[in-house]
Amino acid sequence: MNCRSVRSKLVVFLMAQSVPPGDIHTQPGSKIVFNAPYDDKHTYHIKITNAGGRRIGWAIKTTNMRRLGVDPPCGVLDPKENILMAVSCDTFDASKEDINNDRITIEWTNTPD
Repeated sequence: MNCRSVRSKLVVFLMAQSVPPGDIHTQPGSKIVFNAPYDDKHTYHIKITNAGGRRIGWAIKTTNMRRLGVDPPCGVLDPKENILMAVSCDTFDASKEDINNDRITIEWTNTPD
């Protein structure tokens, strides 16, 4: 491999990173609510769809890793592809814990093809 081919591959990679990722869609669209009783583990499912025209990598972040679990926590989606993700809330004592700020966030970015 010569320097010219390395340079052109680097430029292509940098150009791909400068293009903002397309939208994703989730079902449900804005929030899920875990209702009492909290002495049982509850699981809901979220469908994530890559609505854009480029391949994306996605990852889930949570404000409370002890209580909120996600499976799978990350992945790659081709354009128009979707995945079903399980979000679970482990048991806890609601009288002793603040749950007002519990959140999950989906982050995504373009990936090389």
